[in-house]
Amino acid sequence: MFNPFGKIPEGPNRTAAQAVSVVVLMGGLAWASVPFYDWFCRVTGFGGATNVVAGGSDTILDETITIRFDSAVARDMPWDFKPIQREMDVRIGETALAFYEATNPTDEPIWGAASYNVAPYEAGAFFDKIDCFCFEQQVLQPGETISMPVTFFVDPAIVDDREGQYVHTITLGYTFHRNDTPPDQQAALDLNQPTELN
Repeated sequence: MFNPFGKIPEGPNRTAAQAVSVVVLMGGLAWASVPFYDWFCRVTGFGGATNVVAGGSDTILDETITIRFDSAVARDMPWDFKPIQREMDVRIGETALAFYEATNPTDEPIWGAASYNVAPYEAGAFFDKIDCFCFEQQVLQPGETISMPVTFFVDPAIVDDREGQYVHTITLGYTFHRNDTPPDQQAALDLNQPTELN
């Protein structure tokens, strides 16, 4: 077994070294799994990952689709977070605007970042976001309430897709996670990270 401490000790010390090695290895894998999973979902569309586009669709169909909105917060996030509208009917290809609302009921500023998902999974490849509060961290001051927009459309190609053509309702869900590192400090940390040379 890999031992970060060099020479493998004998007896009880060997067991302790192996346990520490396992903890270090598992911690490294856990740290790497979140960005890897996010990349995998964005590339493959697995897990209902959505697309990010610069502008609206050139084609708008007469056919409509129902968009439902869902919200949640991570266990350590004290915000109240909800969609302002629970659902809307939009024409496929039409640019739509929806809002979520977040409130910080605490007496301290809190930073948060939103992760997202689309259900059913096969709809993720056809759900195109133009702008979204989830693209960057949000900060709420004590007692502050804000409305956060998401601008999107459903790609008309969904009606020709083998599985997508049967989707009549799409659920867009967000989960807010607490981030104790303010965005400006996080940017400074990222700049100070060593980079690999190709």
